Order: sequence, then structure tokens, then C-alpha cells
Amino acid sequence: MEVTIVQALLIGLVYYLGANGTPWLTVNMGWALRRPLISGIMVGLILGDPVKGCIVGAAINVTYLAQITAGGAQTMDEGLAGTVGTALAIISNTSAGVAVTLAVPISLLGNLLWMVYMTGDIFIVHRMDKVAASGDIKKIIFYNIVPSQIFKCIIYTIPVAIVVFSGSGAVTNMLNALQGTPVIDVLSTIGTILPALGIAMNFKAILSNTGAKAYLYMLLGFILSIYLNLPMVVIGVVAVILALLQKDDNVQAV
Repeated sequence: MEVTIVQALLIGLVYYLGANGTPWLTVNMGWALRRPLISGIMVGLILGDPVKGCIVGAAINVTYLAQITAGGAQTMDEGLAGTVGTALAIISNTSAGVAVTLAVPISLLGNLLWMVYMTGDIFIVHRMDKVAASGDIKKIIFYNIVPSQIFKCIIYTIPVAIVVFSGSGAVTNMLNALQGTPVIDVLSTIGTILPALGIAMNFKAILSNTGAKAYLYMLLGFILSIYLNLPMVVIGVVAVILALLQKDDNVQAV
């Protein structure tokens, strides 16, 4: 699949808009766009295949279910994994499992972009210190938003656009060369294990705060899925009903 420069830039813009500290969206909208499921759908829309974008984005998203950024520190950049990982999967026509494997190392590179952005902002902060001495509030607001976001937009959008535009051929050729070899099977296997790891981490966080009752809910969901073969949508509806009933019980107890 051929990618135009405009498409590559739009994918880079999706990554920028969902990045931490971008003020153009609300906090919740920015957080949602940063999740691989949403960014994958957006990338799929840009590349003309929103269904595969949703499928690949959902597969990548599971890996980061327990991802937490505290105090401005981040271990992996799920936004970069969702945008670039989904884009490369659609461009090279590869499976969601292989896309997950590619997305994890890509997410680690997001830390480098974050450090470059934070380091570059030091010069803007020093400029703001000089402006603050004059007491000009409008200039302080200007330097706090405009130069910082222009710099961030450049270092977040351009690298992603370059990778998507120029890297698609390299990724496609590499995957084509690996077809029929054990490497693809290994990547697919790893790609199925990583989402399971994300789910396990999420369960650990839930169970550590809710006690033994959470095990019963997890067992109920397992029975509904494996033995009764209920669709995930139906199981989700049952889970919402149980959550609402539990909430009413807690209110009455108080």
C-alpha cells in the first residue's frame, strides 16, 4: 500500500494531539486519543481501512491496559505504539499479532521524543523567566503555549510522518522476506502473549484493591465466555448490571 505525504502527516498529527501536555483537546479527549484503540481507528480512517485500524488498535491496546504515567514519567508511549504500529500493520498488510510485537519497541522510542521535548522546553522556560520579571501576563501565556506547542508539534509529527512514509517500504519488504520462516511465527506468538500480560497486570491491580470478591466476578465471566459461549457484548452488559447492583447495595449499607 502506498502512503501519501498528506496521510503520513495526518498520522503524525494524530500522535501529537493525543500526546501528554497537548492543550488543544480536553484532558479526557487527549487521553482517549492516546489509547491505541482510538488512535488505531483514526489511523485506519486516514489510510482508508478503519475496520483493520480498529482490530489492530484493539490488539495493541490490550498490552497497555495497566499502563500508568505518574509524575510526568512514562515507561512506554502507547500513543506512538498505536499510531505507528497500526499504520505499519495496514501498510504492510500484516496481522494484528505481528503488529503488537512491532508496537512494543516502537513505544519505547516514544520516551526519547518525550525527553527531547522536555529538554528543548528548558530554553522556553528561561525565556519565560525573563518575561515574568517584566510582569507581562500576556507574554507569559504566549510563551507557555505557542512556542512550546510549535516545538512539540514538529518533533512529534515529523518523525512519525517520516517513519510512516519512508519506512513502509522497508517494513513491507522485510515482512515479505520473512514469509514462510519461523520468524513470523515467533512474532505472532509474542504478539499474542503481550496482550495476555497486559490483562494480567490489569487483573493484579484490580484484585489488589477489591479483595476476594473480584475472583468470583472473574470466574463468572470465564464461565459465561467459555462454557456458555456468550458474546463479549452480552458479558459486558451483565457486568454493568452487576456493577450497578453492587453500587446500590453499597449505598443502602451506608
